[in-house]
Amino acid sequence: MKITLISSSLEVGGAERVMSIIANYWAARDWQVTILSFDDGASSPFYDLDKRVEYRSLGIDNRDAYQLANLGRTLNHIRRLKKAIVASRPDVVVSFVNITNIMTLLACWRLKVPTIVTEHVYPAFGGLNRIGKFLQQWTYRRASLVTVQTHSGLSFFPADRGFETAVIPNPVALPESDPIESQLYTDDRHLLAIGKLIPQKGFDLLIRAFSQISDNHPEWTLTILGEGEMRDELEDLCEQLRLEERVFMPGTVRNIDAHLRKADIFALSSRFEGFPVTLGEAMACGVPVIATDCLSGPREIIHNGVDGLLIVPDNIDALAVGLDILMSDPVKRQLFSHHAPQAIARFGVEPVMAIWDSALRQVMDRY
Repeated sequence: MKITLISSSLEVGGAERVMSIIANYWAARDWQVTILSFDDGASSPFYDLDKRVEYRSLGIDNRDAYQLANLGRTLNHIRRLKKAIVASRPDVVVSFVNITNIMTLLACWRLKVPTIVTEHVYPAFGGLNRIGKFLQQWTYRRASLVTVQTHSGLSFFPADRGFETAVIPNPVALPESDPIESQLYTDDRHLLAIGKLIPQKGFDLLIRAFSQISDNHPEWTLTILGEGEMRDELEDLCEQLRLEERVFMPGTVRNIDAHLRKADIFALSSRFEGFPVTLGEAMACGVPVIATDCLSGPREIIHNGVDGLLIVPDNIDALAVGLDILMSDPVKRQLFSHHAPQAIARFGVEPVMAIWDSALRQVMDRY
């Protein structure tokens, strides 16, 4: 099998993380896997790739690629992408994230190669302008398959309007060692969050919620791993709330497992999601989790009150109450920690890649 994967970049990010897992899995099967990215290749991929994966940068400026209104420049990008796809001689093409998906479908026009496009955020929050939304609806009908991460995403691409769709959640990679259940008693406590420092992730809400209860839990600190446009704003907020010694933002790290194993609670404070990989990874490591019941993802991962806690989204007070409950109750943390790794049975690499196998067979059988 020859598969070509297409992404805007191989920098840090949820879609990029998922693509690396999928690429490595297929390469381990001795499939011929090619990754085409829009970036210039100036920096190495953030996530490790199997040495058998062929990686090629196309030098398409991401800022240009996301300006669909510049027709001439966009058509040039599409021609370059089409040439690269043809050169990779794929049996199937898989594209990641909406704008890249649109350009891929245009590039594959009349190539007679099965093309799968994947959504990696709840479609209502995809950030497309009016032109982008029109092109998405028009081109996605020509995709061999449109994958969404949760069942709630299916409503945006209904079958009765010509869309072929499937639900494929993000694969959650197993931790490097066995899960470790939450320790009941230690000298200090660690609340952990992971993600880009952008409004979507709601870290401003998390910091404010932590501020409300921090005096009641002096042994707890909050660490937020990631980088992004809101760093200055979040640092100013910590200073304003006098949390400089309690909240830490060390930036992007590679050894996520090591940080998860030091965590006593993992918090996902997002305003919206697709299918949060970090939440699944935290549960796989046996970390008690609290997450906003946002659109979409957390409610399809967490069994509320059994292996995690769901709270009202975009609500500082609700988040503060939820954090206070978990911080105050070591028995509840131990219960969540014990049940959390069972999520791997649903969202581990093997069960998710079995869904991908079925999708590939479905697509290939039509060609």
